[in-house]
Amino acid sequence: MQHYPTHTDTELLRMLSQHDELAFAEIYNRYWKLLYSSAHNILQVKDAAQDAVQEVFISLWRRRADIQVDALQPYLHQAVRFQVFKAIRAEKTDQQFFNRLALITQDILFEDPMLFKELDTLYQQLVQDLPPDEQEIFRLHRDSGLTYKQIAEQKNISIKTVEKKMSRSLRELRFGLDDALVVLITIHLLS
Repeated sequence: MQHYPTHTDTELLRMLSQHDELAFAEIYNRYWKLLYSSAHNILQVKDAAQDAVQEVFISLWRRRADIQVDALQPYLHQAVRFQVFKAIRAEKTDQQFFNRLALITQDILFEDPMLFKELDTLYQQLVQDLPPDEQEIFRLHRDSGLTYKQIAEQKNISIKTVEKKMSRSLRELRFGLDDALVVLITIHLLS
């Protein structure tokens, strides 16, 4: 019986490439706290940091047969940084869109309540036009305030699937609302 904690990272990677689950478990146990701490220091959100680390280990396991890594620890740290930046980008894009929409609609609300009502109706229609699974995920995130991880657990799907469906939903809403905002604001300015 092998004693995995005594193996070097290089040995563990070699065993991992041969589909050794215990080697994977040792890598996970050896680095998850360090990676989580690194992710949490930047994101400051427990779930988001856990998601980032989980994505790194999922990727490592999936790519175990053909992964080429010279130094495991730097590789894992770089992978976590990539996941952290990806999470920041997704959240920032999501938040910027809704901040911009909130500013525009706030101005419209005070100046022209009828125009605001039209915009709100369009927004509701765009959400309703989303495919049912995307609509449900969108509403769970935006209306119920669930994190991507919580949605994934509730729907028994991967976090990646939640991210993809939210990205598609946001893209559809952006396109639909951007076009409508241009028309509505132009009408508003001309009247």
